[in-house]
Amino acid sequence: PSPASVLGPGTALPLVINTWNFENAANAAWSALQKGGSVLDAVERGCSQCELEQCDGSVGFGGSPDERGETTLDAMLMNGDTMEVGAVADLRRVKNAVGVARAVMEHTEHTFIVGESATIFAENMGFMSEDLSTNKSIAIFSQWLQQNCQPNYRKNVFPDPSKSCGPYKPKAKLWKPKNPKGNFDPSSHDTIGMIAIGKNGQVAAATSTNGATHKIPGRVGDSPVAGAGAYADSTAGGAAATGDGDIMMRFLPSFLAVDLMRNGAQPTVACKMAISRIKKYYPNFFGAIICANTTGGYGAACNKRPGFSQFPFMVVNPQTNQSQLQKVDCF
Repeated sequence: PSPASVLGPGTALPLVINTWNFENAANAAWSALQKGGSVLDAVERGCSQCELEQCDGSVGFGGSPDERGETTLDAMLMNGDTMEVGAVADLRRVKNAVGVARAVMEHTEHTFIVGESATIFAENMGFMSEDLSTNKSIAIFSQWLQQNCQPNYRKNVFPDPSKSCGPYKPKAKLWKPKNPKGNFDPSSHDTIGMIAIGKNGQVAAATSTNGATHKIPGRVGDSPVAGAGAYADSTAGGAAATGDGDIMMRFLPSFLAVDLMRNGAQPTVACKMAISRIKKYYPNFFGAIICANTTGGYGAACNKRPGFSQFPFMVVNPQTNQSQLQKVDCF
């Protein structure tokens, strides 16, 4: 059962909350705060932990190979005090994506660097270049090729993407699939999204992911996009999303949830409203969001669909003093 604090305002600070049952990430972030680190240090440390552990195969190296079999990474951090953001996407051959995102924030006047250029930037900043493939990611890719590249993200192309691999060319006559995104696999999308709130209400948020398995090379989802994958504002709170990024990023759910909290909504209500906005257009989408406000209140919400009726997330605050798994029923 969900503790009352998920439903109520809550007053315990500092606070760390992250998506999914990524317990070691929550503990790493909490430990950073306990040692006097900033909220930015905490979310970077927490997401880095998931990158090292390859959380659920969907964060960090060696997971979610794209159509070429390569693993690429997306990450972002946001400082809710200054509204600075650092982000990278389609980052190749560098394992610590969230660290590179922080380097973008602290060593450039830019917000977002992508692709091969992001790798060159990372190398210049002292990050090591190494192969992100593993035996597991190579096996996933080989099996996919043997299954005629099923599933994939192509539409309105020939040859028929439901039966064969590319290269694909555009098809003149467009068609609408009967059930868009109907066979989406939740296990291919478990971004870590994390929010940390300091004892004086400072807010930071971060994300890290290796994106959708079998994505078209160059695809960027919601995770590294400020307002979509995560958002932080020390005058209101923070939010982070996980799920089908191609759909979710169209609605900026993290920005929406933080804005709703700014206008007085409790975290759980803000989370539900952000999910409801997407449901109106995509009733079957796979997704969830966590929200926390500057008084230590927190909540989560998820869209109910076959195989996904509850969303787990981790919370640490002075009341728990260790990472605690909580769950919310999807609606």
